[in-house]
Amino acid sequence: MVDTAAARERLESRLNELASRIGQVEAELRKPVSQSFEEQATERESDEVLEDLEEAALTEMAAIRAALARIDEGIYGHCAICSKDIAPARLEALPHAPLCIECASEPERQ
Repeated sequence: MVDTAAARERLESRLNELASRIGQVEAELRKPVSQSFEEQATERESDEVLEDLEEAALTEMAAIRAALARIDEGIYGHCAICSKDIAPARLEALPHAPLCIECASEPERQ
């Protein structure tokens, strides 16, 4: 049996961390650019990395929100495809996992 209260706490904590990280990334991206073209090139490369990090954080936030919705619906910890229980070790490693390891491992899903 999954402790949904503990799972909710972990998920909400991670959601807050990601929101904070996104705020920092956005603040960094809003900084004015340098006058030097060489500096601008370096800054642009850094901006691309920051944008990728922001996109990854937004994707994870969406997955976390979906997991919180599953908690609210009473279906958290059950595979979205086969409805079997998701292994506690998988939920410990990836609390927002919507699929059991078997369904997540099927080649056509990758």
